[in-house]
Amino acid sequence: MIPFSYKDKNLFCEDTNLTEIAEQFGTPTYVYSKKSLLENFSKIDKAFGDYPHKICFALKSNSNNRILELLAEQGAGADVVSGGELALALKAGFPAERIVYASVGKTDKEIEFAIKNDILALNVESCQELQVVNQIAESMNKKASVSIRINPDVDIEGHPYITTGTSANKFGIQLGEAESCMEWASKQPHINLVGIHCHIGSLIDKLDAYIKSAEILVDFVLKLRKQDGITLNHIDIGGGLGIDYHKVLAEHGDPFTIDPKNLAQSVIPLVKETGCELLFEPGRSVIGPGGALLTRVLYTKETKGKRFIIVDAGMSDLIRPSLYGAFHEILPVIPAENDTLTADIVGPICESGDFLGKNRQLPNVKRGDLLAVMTAGAYGYTLANNYNTRGKPAEVLVDGNAADNIREREIMI
Repeated sequence: MIPFSYKDKNLFCEDTNLTEIAEQFGTPTYVYSKKSLLENFSKIDKAFGDYPHKICFALKSNSNNRILELLAEQGAGADVVSGGELALALKAGFPAERIVYASVGKTDKEIEFAIKNDILALNVESCQELQVVNQIAESMNKKASVSIRINPDVDIEGHPYITTGTSANKFGIQLGEAESCMEWASKQPHINLVGIHCHIGSLIDKLDAYIKSAEILVDFVLKLRKQDGITLNHIDIGGGLGIDYHKVLAEHGDPFTIDPKNLAQSVIPLVKETGCELLFEPGRSVIGPGGALLTRVLYTKETKGKRFIIVDAGMSDLIRPSLYGAFHEILPVIPAENDTLTADIVGPICESGDFLGKNRQLPNVKRGDLLAVMTAGAYGYTLANNYNTRGKPAEVLVDGNAADNIREREIMI
């Protein structure tokens, strides 16, 4: 579905007018489409068909409790990267046996919390961490379920800040070292080796990257079984499925940069040879397309031919443009029938890097007009902060013509 569309010269989320949301909840506000969320998850899940699999939603993309509850109700698993996310996942109703936990820097307390709750797998990212997990499990008189995160040295050719699977990145264990780690772990009475994991980055738009990393994992699993007698339960190929941040209102089909069916049809035959269950960890592709950041114009100004549209949302609310130079389409909620202008859409933060879009063509908007920053459902609120002592925005979930405030706005004054 297309979660946002113009009706009667107003921008709607499903059947709810964004102008009415702004009047009821104020701005800036994150707005999410429930139907888009559920439909995107279902398409990814169904793409893997009858092959044994788990779709583990990446909480780092969006950790609102109501969003998590909806996904848990659909049978999703959870991919967490901190003790706090693990606690949120459990609270939202994700069964522990459907939760995987990756992080290059887990604390002893976080590891203990994961072992205590008997989660599906701790994705261990160094041999030293593996030793620490073993020590903590022994002190608890428990057995820790462990998956080894491999760094396959696969380059997705994306932004360096969202590339995680090359030898230059901090994540995972190199293949040569991973085999010796596996051999050691298989002999420890307090470690249960259950799987192998990799995650090569975010916003992946090339199917070959998934195929190459899956081939590396499968070859490694088969080698372990043949040479070392080590049998694993699952292969986790990570997440990173990209979405289209352009033309968000166009009837151009699914928002994914790679068709989930093509992904599944490419990796399942490879994994099938091992007999392992297949895990996939999408985040952005589930929630990103169905979200928008609603903001109001505070002022307009011009300096030596440079035009600025100053809005009440800034880099503290949506940092992606400032951090990555990321593109988000920005639309007027009520499109004006006047000449367009080219301007930078900037926020109130005291930083020159505080912008939502540069050199954008928009109608000649005025103070009080509403803008929507599109495709903002992922890595929006989860990266929000209180810089300049600004309160975080509200979050609203739309279901048809109903809008529910699923997180209150932080009030500072």
